[in-house]
Amino acid sequence: MMTICIINICYVWVDMVLDIRAARKVSRIRQRDLAAATGISVRELMRLERGLISPSEKLLRQISNCLGMDVAQITIGQNQLFENPLTGEGYATARPQNNQIIPRRKPLDCTKKPVIDLFCGVGGLSYGFEMHEEFQVVAGVDLLSDRLQTFSRNHGTANAYGQDINTLSTDILYNENPHPFVIVGGPPCQGFSSIRPFRNIERNDPRNNLAEEFCRIVHNLQPEWIVFENVVGLLTHSNGKTFQTIVEAFEEIGYRTAAKVLNAAYYGLPQCRERLIIVGSRAGKPFKWTQPTHWCEHRSMAGRQEFILKPSKGLIQDLQSAITVDEAIHDLPEVEAGGRATTYQCDIESTPYELFIRNGAQQLKMHEATAHSPRMLEIIRQAGANIYALPEGVVKSGFSSCYSRLNGAEPSVTLTVNFVHPASNRCIHPHQHRALTPREGARLQGFLDTFEFIGTRSQIVKQIGNAVPPLLGRTVAQAILESD
Repeated sequence: MMTICIINICYVWVDMVLDIRAARKVSRIRQRDLAAATGISVRELMRLERGLISPSEKLLRQISNCLGMDVAQITIGQNQLFENPLTGEGYATARPQNNQIIPRRKPLDCTKKPVIDLFCGVGGLSYGFEMHEEFQVVAGVDLLSDRLQTFSRNHGTANAYGQDINTLSTDILYNENPHPFVIVGGPPCQGFSSIRPFRNIERNDPRNNLAEEFCRIVHNLQPEWIVFENVVGLLTHSNGKTFQTIVEAFEEIGYRTAAKVLNAAYYGLPQCRERLIIVGSRAGKPFKWTQPTHWCEHRSMAGRQEFILKPSKGLIQDLQSAITVDEAIHDLPEVEAGGRATTYQCDIESTPYELFIRNGAQQLKMHEATAHSPRMLEIIRQAGANIYALPEGVVKSGFSSCYSRLNGAEPSVTLTVNFVHPASNRCIHPHQHRALTPREGARLQGFLDTFEFIGTRSQIVKQIGNAVPPLLGRTVAQAILESD
């Protein structure tokens, strides 16, 4: 019986048109093993298997040989996939733009310090820099068109480049923009496990990961300062080896570095959101971290306590209490699930944070609530601080933070890209029976009501959830000014 099964499988395999992924599955070869056998990165293989890039004839022949397949058979399947790719919204899953460039709309001010934002997204980090009049964003680079359009709309003095960072020539950035005083960026963490010393990095090398590409561009453009932001988990990735390799790469190209985990709630954001920040000075200047201005009890995600920047116990009593969810969104009109509002309320006194975040906006935008199903509404009405607050049997499974309500008297938990869907995370309004609206999410992330988001509702929610809070960017920018 076993022999017959193997013969049948082989017969179907030979007669079918298969793309690379399907052929690999039939051959029962792991992604990383096929990548290693053909001399490419796992990331490049992921993109090939989604039809986002087209392989060379040589590479396709190598892959076919490794899989024991006829190259003509895989070529047909791969060509069909390339016509209908399996696109996503990350560096590993998005199809590159065809060198899209959105030119700056406003003239440059030569008295300001130029900022280039790599992996810019909507530009939350660099937008925070521009909250200081000393800085001016002159360029941004991102792979996704909707992010790039939002970035461009809110950074009028910046050229916006829609290009895969792996193929980006620094000549373009050098020739079309002022010399950067600071380069900022937060590379997605795919492939960090394969990071190598800087001396091994070259442009267009398919083995490069995104942190290495950031390092390459910094080395070529030589800004005075660099800001590298990422997830807190980078500190403990590969027992700290990945973080150490990145720091050593920056030091190898001449930057004195300092690293800390910053909680945005300690700097006036109504959300506990931690990010790892690495700052580097080409002149070797010591970096002076801005001390927290606000305080709340929070259990850090950082595994190494020496990197957590928080005030000493003796100073906590002198700090302001962290901004709460209610203090950030209570002046927005009530809306039911599936409803929307387009005008601000005039009969509610705004808090100082709400006045700041509204920024003089006259028309309320993006205050549109998810139309929950009757079943979800029943769950929401009974929701508490976590999934265990629900009566037994209301839901069958889920993470502890699913189907749970925010506490209006505290800062928000960390927002995700699914903050309009209660089944995925803690995002139910403190007092209303619905998930947060995009406007409420933007406020909790520190985006002014006048900041313009471009795209579908789904795209905008992801733009907000993925962003670096501008207030965190403002904090780092202030520290650079004081350290320079």
